[in-house]
Amino acid sequence: MGCFESGWNRGLSRNFKLRCLPQNLLGQAFFMPNPAERMAEAMVKIDLKGQVKEFESGITPAQVAKSIGMGLYKSACAARIDGKTCDLRTPITEDCALEILTFEIEDGKKAYWHTTSHILAQAVQRLYPGTKFAIGPSVDTGFYYDFDLPSPISMEDLPKLEDEMKKIIKEDIAIERFEFSPEEARREMAGQEYKQELIDEHAGNGEKISFYRQGDFEDLCAGPHLMSTGVVKAVKLTAITGAYWRGDSAKKMLTRIYGVSFPKQSLLEEHLQKMEEAKKRDHNKLGRELELFTTCDLVGQGLPILLPKGARIVQLLQRFVEDEEQKRGWLLTKTPFMAKSDLYKLSGHWDHYLDGMFVLGDPEKDKEVFALRPMTCPFQYQAYLNKKRSYRDLPLRYDETSTLFRNEASGEMHGLIRVRQFTISEGHLMCRPDQLEDEFKSCLELTTFMLKTLGLYEDVSYRFSQWDPNNREKYIGTTEQWDEAQGVMKKILDHLEIPYSIGIDEAAFYGPKLDIQIKNVFGKEDTLITIQIDQMLAEKFGMEYTDKDGSQKNPYIIHRTSIGCYERTLALLIEKYAGAFPLWLAPVQVKLLPIADRHLDYLYEVKKALEDKGMRVEIDDRSEKIGYKIREAQLEKVPYMIVAGDKDIENNTISVRHRSEGDLGSMTLAAFVEKAVSEIDSKEIK
Repeated sequence: MGCFESGWNRGLSRNFKLRCLPQNLLGQAFFMPNPAERMAEAMVKIDLKGQVKEFESGITPAQVAKSIGMGLYKSACAARIDGKTCDLRTPITEDCALEILTFEIEDGKKAYWHTTSHILAQAVQRLYPGTKFAIGPSVDTGFYYDFDLPSPISMEDLPKLEDEMKKIIKEDIAIERFEFSPEEARREMAGQEYKQELIDEHAGNGEKISFYRQGDFEDLCAGPHLMSTGVVKAVKLTAITGAYWRGDSAKKMLTRIYGVSFPKQSLLEEHLQKMEEAKKRDHNKLGRELELFTTCDLVGQGLPILLPKGARIVQLLQRFVEDEEQKRGWLLTKTPFMAKSDLYKLSGHWDHYLDGMFVLGDPEKDKEVFALRPMTCPFQYQAYLNKKRSYRDLPLRYDETSTLFRNEASGEMHGLIRVRQFTISEGHLMCRPDQLEDEFKSCLELTTFMLKTLGLYEDVSYRFSQWDPNNREKYIGTTEQWDEAQGVMKKILDHLEIPYSIGIDEAAFYGPKLDIQIKNVFGKEDTLITIQIDQMLAEKFGMEYTDKDGSQKNPYIIHRTSIGCYERTLALLIEKYAGAFPLWLAPVQVKLLPIADRHLDYLYEVKKALEDKGMRVEIDDRSEKIGYKIREAQLEKVPYMIVAGDKDIENNTISVRHRSEGDLGSMTLAAFVEKAVSEIDSKEIK
């Protein structure tokens, strides 16, 4: 029957079909399906956002889009079949739910940018023969491609590359997908050492390796891609940097070229304008100009030095967080910066996180080996284990302002966003199963309060980070344990009506997590805060409590931060406010500006009165004109400036200016103090 069906579906001749049938069926009246049956077998039902339509089996998402309308067809970038992103050229042979992805949809945009990275690679191949190709993914802000070039290039060479890319786009080259066995793939990529390494890694899966071809350029790639190069309308190469292969400083430095593309030239121009504005807010630039932090090659990459003003902001944040956590029943701990390898072996970090740790000693030679802590959880577990626990003791909430150390790849580090030493508002909560949802909710309420207070709440999104059962080496525990933990977390998130996306293979190695994501001014997304559910490590560490019936049970553990990493938070606040921090966070809240030297004594009295109220005050006693002093204070983003001259002294008043509101007029010192203290206490954002 299989040969018969295959022959029928492919439109083969009747004689061929007859030869394929068993002899005992020849001549029987029912050997051939009726036309209605054939039609049913050849049709698929496709759910288009709740509207179900029938199409011929084998139809592609591109053809479906064209049947809906040419506008959708022309704007389509990729598709999503039953939740899985794929090519527009993918044949649909079974009933499914289908979504056409345009540039406005994140995965559609990724396909658009990923295709453009291949156009860049093709242009490089044409202009720089002998180039060895690494990888070219889409990223949050566009795309890049890493090259091992035969000779160095610079920013001055990018316009030439852009012109070649535009030629390739104008040629409107059809993009084809095909597959090779690992052996065929190796032959196809002969001389391309980086591609050979990727092929070798994939070969163990026992699957064919997908390639994409556009004219004279082909690349191994999972896709998806646009239908042709001509779909790209506007492109700009934005930067060129060095990048180690695989982010490993022990490997060769490659040339990384960044770019971005859009379906309209106007969108590109709008984007480039936004990027120019973003550069003015870039914390890596502005934070240094405002003397908040610095870096030093002698100290090392990823090890920023907070200067007095930056350190003051972080101190204010830490005090705020610790006080708020205390109000909510959290108990402060203080744990060591390092521990023996035995602790990390028990927790699983030694097996699953060793590459990210700073190890002190040689595991092969030394009797005892220590490592700086990349997280606080196994240390706080020891606080729990300090004595026996009862169900009445739970929930037990431990928090800590923790300094952590992670061996980030050199190519990943950026300003204060990603560093090798950082401080975090970390906490671990042990609870009974019946307490889990309420405690998770309280952790989320705490983070929401923090984000709203800082003015960052409207900028975040939520990701439900899950494990990948196909990547078992990365995770501990059984499938059943993961199904249970993720099921519990999904129930909680859905009940709390959290609008989350799903991130496969983004979970911690011991449990799923809610990642609160945020983008910097350039659109690069990072995780700011996490809340994680863990049902595995309590068992590994022997953490138990005596339940009502006298039995010993393992508690659930919630790992959480309340404000995330302080360095990253500071970076985001610099960019959010362009350095003009709310009054309660400003490292200098008031600048005192005498018109002449004879007014200094009066302002020193004002300074003492303000400092007695806990305000942070500086006085500009330089022999400069008052206009110059005001401009300097404005550039330093100081919230309030107090000017004093002869008339102020005569009337026992002060003249007040605000950095954005301008001249507020003359008022008594008492009136200003009342105004400022109210603004500080309410943590008003202005």
